[in-house]
Amino acid sequence: MLKEIIINSLSDQTRVAISEDGKLVDFFVEFPENRRMVGDVYLGRVARVLPGIRAAFIDIGMKHDAFLHFSDIGERTKDFQQMIEDDDEVAEAGPSRQPKMINGVPVLQKGERILIQITKEPVANKGVRVSSSISIPGRFCVLLPLDNKVGVSKKISDYRERRRLRAIARGILPKNCGLIIRTVARKQSEEAVRDDLKNLLAKWNKIEEDAKNNDPPKLIHQDVSTTSSVIRDLFTPDVSKVFIDSRKLHREVRDYIETVHPQLAEKVEHYKPRVPIFEAFKIEEKIKELFGRKVALKSGGYLMIEHTEAMWVIDVNSGKYAANKEQEMNSLKTDLEAAREIVRQLRLRDIGGLIVVDFIDLEQDRNRKKVYDELKKEFRRDRAKVSLLPMSDFGLIEITRQRIRQNIMQAVKEVCPYCLGAGTLTKRSHILYDIEGFLKKHRQAGGVRSIILRCHPTVAMKLREGCFITTLTRLQMKYLSRIYIVEDNTLGMDQFRFIDRKTNEDLSDKPI
Repeated sequence: MLKEIIINSLSDQTRVAISEDGKLVDFFVEFPENRRMVGDVYLGRVARVLPGIRAAFIDIGMKHDAFLHFSDIGERTKDFQQMIEDDDEVAEAGPSRQPKMINGVPVLQKGERILIQITKEPVANKGVRVSSSISIPGRFCVLLPLDNKVGVSKKISDYRERRRLRAIARGILPKNCGLIIRTVARKQSEEAVRDDLKNLLAKWNKIEEDAKNNDPPKLIHQDVSTTSSVIRDLFTPDVSKVFIDSRKLHREVRDYIETVHPQLAEKVEHYKPRVPIFEAFKIEEKIKELFGRKVALKSGGYLMIEHTEAMWVIDVNSGKYAANKEQEMNSLKTDLEAAREIVRQLRLRDIGGLIVVDFIDLEQDRNRKKVYDELKKEFRRDRAKVSLLPMSDFGLIEITRQRIRQNIMQAVKEVCPYCLGAGTLTKRSHILYDIEGFLKKHRQAGGVRSIILRCHPTVAMKLREGCFITTLTRLQMKYLSRIYIVEDNTLGMDQFRFIDRKTNEDLSDKPI
């Protein structure tokens, strides 16, 4: 399999694409207002504790308090809290200062200082989700401060290699720390793992010092950028090439790889701009498909991907008529192709949460199982945690996929100011009906006769239409009022405001 990482760096935006055999499978965008936050460590203060929902809210200086579920409060939390408290404070408080424990989990108190790490980025009006279990990832291992756990990635299946790496971990493990060996550490020397751990310990010592010397809320440690995290986590030996169009970024990435994984350094290549890098690798045209609701399949079928408040819904359509005697096999063929494409689209768009897929109906149970098995097989390549249920009698498969950050649509798109995300606009003829309805009630209540109508330019144009008598003139004559139109681009196409021309009073919300 030909796997490539293509990085396009501009002054205000960096885009990273990962392709497998020419197919785009991962896409990341980073710009100043969309900085990667997962992995950042904050010194916060407990703002609220809500036992009813088994959660606490932590003030970390953001617009919304961070959400800390009780299940994310690790057993090490008490040790972290003791670490960041001043020795004098602990002495004055005495034994009562020690955190209360229930089933091994510390009970938080309002106003307490706490060290937390972001695990999920904010979405819409929800704040970040955090954990009190701190972990610091490196190239070959993950440091777990104040822990004694030693683990090896489950993706390393070779028993001898797992035993070797576990022995290395136990041999270099410092006191009061745990270590997890990552997949990329396969066949690495003890010296390479030790050097990586040394860098992680330096980061932890800096975090510990800053946590003791600062007051909450405070950002204590900022994890690497999206581009750096892709290189750190995804640049593995199975990657054929890394192409970077920025000379500065190319130098930084190559220097980093030469330090931690010199065997891969020759795979990092500086792309000299003859044509834009994403156009040269045909990435640009594939990105445009990301923002569409419809995804075509080679068989002639297609997917429709829709987002609701509670879930994502994917509908599989055959796209063409199939004869009755071949209907089952044609449906199975389309469903299997759709299953592979659905997994790719979920990775590519970074869709998380609850996903319901409506496949083409299959009559035979064995064919339904084939579709379910195909999904399971394809999801093994997904880095996010995924669980799914077998196909129901209605042809539905329910999927939950781990959400860590905003999906690609939320990252680069804004809600339409006119339809507010509904995707539809009120017809102008219906808006005129609402305008006339207001005028009728206003005049029946004895309202003023000279008023200003503020509306969108397209509505104003509709009011001025008419062969002999315009709609505006007709309304003025019918309701014996003088109406002055003021075009306002800040109003939606289905919004309007009536203003008293003499007093400038807004009449729109005034009860009639």
